[in-house]
Amino acid sequence: QVQLVESGGGLVQAGGSLRLACAASGRTFSRYVVGWFRQAPGKEREYVATVSNRGTSTSYTDSVEGRFTISRDNSENTVYLQMNSLKPEDTAVYYCAADSRILGVGARSPQQYAYWGQGTQVTVSS
Repeated sequence: QVQLVESGGGLVQAGGSLRLACAASGRTFSRYVVGWFRQAPGKEREYVATVSNRGTSTSYTDSVEGRFTISRDNSENTVYLQMNSLKPEDTAVYYCAADSRILGVGARSPQQYAYWGQGTQVTVSS
């Protein structure tokens, strides 16, 4: 099992940047693929990005490609989401999720991830 805790959310103006962190407990974190998802009020949870268990592969949804960067430091049991050029439509609660059964970075459905953090709010003002 793994426990996940997100941090780094906040209020930022459009065009600004934030870096989210997802800290994991457990000694086998390097076995887990980690994804970031987000959920805006009244909307379904949507996929944002994925990083492979070793950090060698990444994937992004089209709307954040080129603006967001996912990375991980397995020595620190932490996954990061660097968010640049933020837009008001990026406003949401951001969640990290992990699963050791996933191969590669193609898992984009929330149902594919067994472990979730509590979320961190990101608000982008116009």
